[in-house]
Amino acid sequence: MKAGLEVHQQLSTGKLFCACPTELSETVTSVVLRRLRATGGENHHVDAAAAFQAARGLTFRYESATTSCLVDLDEEPPHALNDEALDVALTMALLLNARPLDEVEVMRKIVVDGSNTAGFQRTALVAVDGHVDVGGRRYSIPTICLEEDAARKVGEEREEVHYRLDRLGIPLVEIATGPEIRSGAEAREVAEELGTLLRATRRVRRGIGSIREDLNVSTDGGARVEIKGVQELRLLHRYAEVEEERQRVLLVVQRSLAERRAGPPEGLPLDVSDALHGTASGALGDALGKGGRVIALGLPGFGGLLKSPTGTDERLGRELADAARAAGLRGLFHSDEVPAQGITESIASTLRARLGLGDSDAFLLVAERVAGGADRALESVRRRARQAIVGIPEETRDPLPDGRSRYSRPLPGRDRMYPETDVPPVAITAERLARIARSLPERPEVVRERLVREYGLSVDLVRQMQRSGDLETFESLVAGGHAPSLVARLLTQEVPAIVQQVAGGAERLSEPVLENLLAELARGSFSKEGIPAVLTALAKGASSLAEAVHQAGLARMSAEDLRWVARRLVAENSAMIEERGAAAFSPLMGDLMRAVRGRRDGKEVSEALKAALADRSSSPAPAG
Repeated sequence: MKAGLEVHQQLSTGKLFCACPTELSETVTSVVLRRLRATGGENHHVDAAAAFQAARGLTFRYESATTSCLVDLDEEPPHALNDEALDVALTMALLLNARPLDEVEVMRKIVVDGSNTAGFQRTALVAVDGHVDVGGRRYSIPTICLEEDAARKVGEEREEVHYRLDRLGIPLVEIATGPEIRSGAEAREVAEELGTLLRATRRVRRGIGSIREDLNVSTDGGARVEIKGVQELRLLHRYAEVEEERQRVLLVVQRSLAERRAGPPEGLPLDVSDALHGTASGALGDALGKGGRVIALGLPGFGGLLKSPTGTDERLGRELADAARAAGLRGLFHSDEVPAQGITESIASTLRARLGLGDSDAFLLVAERVAGGADRALESVRRRARQAIVGIPEETRDPLPDGRSRYSRPLPGRDRMYPETDVPPVAITAERLARIARSLPERPEVVRERLVREYGLSVDLVRQMQRSGDLETFESLVAGGHAPSLVARLLTQEVPAIVQQVAGGAERLSEPVLENLLAELARGSFSKEGIPAVLTALAKGASSLAEAVHQAGLARMSAEDLRWVARRLVAENSAMIEERGAAAFSPLMGDLMRAVRGRRDGKEVSEALKAALADRSSSPAPAG
């Protein structure tokens, strides 16, 4: 396997071609419906991916928001290229040892899946021929681009897709590596290093969806496949490994088809509804029950090759189903699944006879609710079956939450590019590059060395904060007078644990909230042991820190009350103390910590217990 990455990072500089902020909004101000069509690029050819998307005939519903304008709606020409965003891209070029171009030209990249209102995305090449060193290896960075992000998909119906325009136009820095990555784990390491460099500029957006990776994977004998829009960095290695396995399985299928001398499926689809009435179940039975039809397509030589081989979940049948789905049809059944959905071996034999198929052949069944609705999907399936005979097609795939991917569209090429005539080129002067070079951020390895030296943190802990993007917050909180070790633990352990438990918790635990929490901790409003309970209450929506402390039941216990509780605990456990001696301290400490419930620090609790043990002759105060 070999792989390459395209890392896309949103910038917090304002939108790329207008003055709107780079913030998402849930307030819709107006709605526009449009259709898009594919057009030729600079060389007058229509790109295959654009033609595929346009053929679906979808309608797109665009919702304008409070952070979008007429430029986003393509009703006003774009403004000049955002200078600050260009500076960030040039900063990354210098950090990645790349050569900035003398002049930045904006291009149009045809995209008609609805994610851009104009039917194209604006993109500009900024620098070339860079490199990055990770784990003792050097990876090439052929290109660094600056482009506008797409609209945000918020809903989808059968023939209509809904987009919000708040994300459209947010600047993206796109960093592409060469195909030198050799494993999924290596891909993750390179992505983490590039993400750390991007965050070092302190001009990037944070949160889910603000950084995305496109993973390009190919195998020996296979083809280049792009898995587009990976947001979960922790799954990046998984996508690479599953894609490698998928291509391996499909290459085995190709060899089997060649041995059988299987020809391309050319037979016409056949309506077999009459053979399935009263027997079919699932999607097939549902379609027939609602007046639809079931259409069959024969696949000569494909028998037994549509199911998963032993030891893997990958299979050609899923590839054919994905091709039908991408063309707008859900629900495909194949003969290697028999018996299922009411299709018995006897019914399968009848269908084989009607299609003129033998034992080594296969067939597909698709449910058609509206007459003619399966035509485009079946042609897509037929095309994918032909490709299986030739090899693995180059294509774009969408990532799924489990680490798999599914077919999205053909791989785009150069036919989709043409010049942007509404935005003038920008000259990159030596003076501008010199200014940027004088203020380059610290490189990640320099930051690690400095924080380890200044604060006594471990290298692994600093790396963890670099990967999560929390270094800026860490240094800000430490500059406010808070203990580095406490702040680091808060950011790397306690906050992530709460965010994982509480949906939406990340938005409620901002830096100002954490600053307030640490300030109240320093004033003695609650103890360090109470931090998780307070964070949980804040993440669940407590209106203030005082309310969170109240909800957590952490009103500060006085020193006198702590001593009293310790003395009573010792008196109640005198027999155990006599029996165990010094070994009784540990279980007593656990009991006392549970009784205190985070209202005093662990050190203070320990000292109170030691004092009570040393003064066992004293009686506990009366109850109440």
